[in-house]
Order: sequence, then C-alpha cells, then structure tokens
Amino acid sequence: MPSSRWAKFSILCFVGAAIVVGACALWFSSFLSQPVTPPQAQTIQIKPGTSFTKVARNLEQAGIVSDSRRFILLARWQDATAHIHAGEYLFDTAASPRDVLDRLISGDVRKLQMTIPEGFNLAEIAARIEANEIGKTDAFLALARDAELLKTLAIDAASLEGYLFPETYTYTSDTTLRELLTSMVNQFRERLTPELVAAGKERGLDPHQLVTLASIVQKEAGNVAEMPLIAAVFHNRLKRGIPLQADPTVIYGVKDFDGNLTRRHLQEETPYNTYRRRGLPPGPIASPGYEALYAAAFPADVKYLYFVSKGDGSHVFNATLKEHNRAVQRYQLRR
Repeated sequence: MPSSRWAKFSILCFVGAAIVVGACALWFSSFLSQPVTPPQAQTIQIKPGTSFTKVARNLEQAGIVSDSRRFILLARWQDATAHIHAGEYLFDTAASPRDVLDRLISGDVRKLQMTIPEGFNLAEIAARIEANEIGKTDAFLALARDAELLKTLAIDAASLEGYLFPETYTYTSDTTLRELLTSMVNQFRERLTPELVAAGKERGLDPHQLVTLASIVQKEAGNVAEMPLIAAVFHNRLKRGIPLQADPTVIYGVKDFDGNLTRRHLQEETPYNTYRRRGLPPGPIASPGYEALYAAAFPADVKYLYFVSKGDGSHVFNATLKEHNRAVQRYQLRR
C-alpha cells in the first residue's frame, strides 16, 4: 500500500477510535452526571454475601440508578465492588450514581428510632420492641433473664428489670436484641452516676435497692415535682419499719393483672406485696428515669409518712395517720 494511502487509513482509524472513545465517554459521563429520583421511597436490603451485580440490578429495578451495567463499571473503576456494607438502605431523594455508591461504601444504612417511656416494665418494653420488628417478645424476655448476659453486663440481679434506661434509641434493621439490651444498660450506667450511688449508700441503700426504690417512685409519682416527696415518704417508712404499702408493687406481683386492684390482691402473698411484707421488694418493678433515680438518692427533707392521690395526678402528703385518713375521706371516699 502506498505511503499516502496508508497515512489516510491510519488517520481514519485514529479518528474512528477517537469517535468510539468519545461516544463511550459521553455514554458514561451522562450516566454519572444525571441524578435519579426514585418513583417513591425505596428500601433496599443488602444481605451479607450478596454479589455486587445483584445489588446493582436491584437498584435499577427500584429506580435508584438508571443503568446497572454502568453502575457496575463505576464500582469497578473505583475498586468498590468488594467494599460495600450490608444492611437496609432508604432512598427517597434524587441522587447521582456516585452518591448512591458512596452511601453503599460508607454503610449509610437506614436509621430507625424507638422510644422507651419512663415507667415501662420488661413486658411493656418487650411489646414495644416486637411492635418495632426488632425481635419477638418471648426472645426478648428470655434474653433479659439470661444469666450469662446478666453476668456479662455485670448486673447482679435476676433480670434486667429496672436496668434498661428509658430513652429514645437509634437502631438499624440489623441491630440484634443483645446489642439493643447492651446499649440500654450502658445508658443506664451513664445516668446512675457515682454521686447517686454514694447518696444512696449514705441512706442505707445499695445500687440495686436504690434502683428498686426509684422504680416505685417512678410508678407512684404523677409529676416530677412530687418525686422527692414520694421518695421521702418511702425512706421514712423504711427507717421506721413501716410497710411501704405501694400499690404498684402489688400490681407487679399479680399474674395477669386486669387493671382492677382489689382487697384480695392486697392480701395475696407475693414477694412484691408491700402491704404484707416490710422493706423493699426483691427488685425493681419498672425502668425509672433520671428524675426518679435522683429523688430516690436525694429525697426531700420532710417527715411525711403518707400520701393520697387527689385524682388529678397530684397528691396530698401528711405526717400523721389522722391527717391521712382525713385526706382519704376527702379525695378518695367521696370520689
């Protein structure tokens, strides 16, 4: 072939290759620069061991990326196919392929929240956990009473009753019951400060007894302002050897309580019947909040031995039985 014709052929090949490369670059760059908005909020579950090809196809089917082939090329180009994190991802806004890939690499999984109110007991916490689809009630209760877990968490009690701090917790779809329980106990330890433990010890209460008393205060109090007064009543009764006579403890000891506390319940012999037994019950009856813990450690300096509900969430406090009976006549019997 003459040199002139060879030169023309080489030029044509070079131009053709340049066109192909340019077209490919345009094809790829248009993919990278075009954000995609899912038709609706989409949740993608990536299980451990799932191939990146399958992940890319799922993203395309869900309308999160426009082309799984180019998304795979992007991941290979960034050497990211083996570095994505398993978990549940929520996509509900426009995002470029780079943004989507960055989330998979960083493990930006879906965050969920659950609130445990103050005064919830283990059964109530278990029901809320099952409602949030974290775990089954029976599995939660079994784990909360598991001797090995209690030892691991350094809880010297028969269960985690009272030691799961009431708070709003953030979790993911992969969070296990053990992880959640550990987080709740750790939060409890942060809130039961050395100052509270020391104050309880000065009043003759070890940490378990302090939490037990705080749980009773939590269940009896209608508002935070009255907690130190209610705690003072129970401290005064403990000092004098007077039964606490706390209805919430009786209720806790009644199996399948139907909401109606009767005289028969008050006479029933259970470890939690503080009408028949002096002193504190064997353990907490619910999860106390910080204010209840503080009140149990630092009760008000009063001589009250009695209180009665006024029916509006507040109480009347008295130091003598005579005054108490008058309050019962006024606020309970008439009502």
